[in-house]
Amino acid sequence: MGSPRPTKRRRVSISDDVNRLATPPSNNDSTPPSAQPKDHHPNHQGEDTLLTRATHILATEALALTNLTTLYATSPQAHQSLASAVRAITTAHSAHGKLLACGVGKSAYIAQKLVATCKSLSIRASYMHACEALHGDLGDIQDRDVLLFVSFSGRTAELLALLPHVPDSVTVIALTGVTRVSDCALLRGRQSSVLLPAPISEREEESFGVAAPTTSTTVALAVADMLALTVAGKLHGSRTREVFKRNHPGGAIGMKHRELESLKASGEDFTVVELPSPSLSGSDDC
Repeated sequence: MGSPRPTKRRRVSISDDVNRLATPPSNNDSTPPSAQPKDHHPNHQGEDTLLTRATHILATEALALTNLTTLYATSPQAHQSLASAVRAITTAHSAHGKLLACGVGKSAYIAQKLVATCKSLSIRASYMHACEALHGDLGDIQDRDVLLFVSFSGRTAELLALLPHVPDSVTVIALTGVTRVSDCALLRGRQSSVLLPAPISEREEESFGVAAPTTSTTVALAVADMLALTVAGKLHGSRTREVFKRNHPGGAIGMKHRELESLKASGEDFTVVELPSPSLSGSDDC
């Protein structure tokens, strides 16, 4: 007798879990208190509070993304800003220049993610450390490059310190929470500049009681992804998917689509071995 066929694992829809979480308990429960399940015990009120706060955070960030979509879909200024940013980057790419992304704190990680996405899409890009730039890394900026600052306030001191040393020929893009060029200190006095708005309607301290960058970084990341994919579409057109596949041979993404689908259809268990990759942060210990 042959080996039994492995049991297929049941696929659970995320929407099923969301519906279960979102469905309130019935108010018509007539079960006596002594017979109620433990979930009704007063000690579980803390878990209810935790879930309420958690879903509030998700809902707040989701709303911010919805508002961002509306902004870029309806605002001529936002649409023009995106078009100008894409044109500046594609022009630099055609001239063998690159996109340099720079930020401080949490915004630095958004800048690094933007660069990583651009590289995977064959868009020349590099991350520049704001502090190291003033100690020699300014040599990375060439006349045909584009410099993109990620700064929610639009007036980060470390980034402002770089501006006097950036050639006038370099286009500066500010991915920022402000919506008017006049409110963005990073763009004042520069003729070749683009404001790429990533606003939120309510500060994190008002939404969550703490000023930690959360909603603002979520929105900034979305704008960064929008920019990278839009530029890739402009540069590669229908070849964008093939370009990405060529640049990403490792991990589950790198597996050939047909092989992966064949394994799934067979019901066999399989393990994808991830290739080791270096950290994006140069400050991490090896």
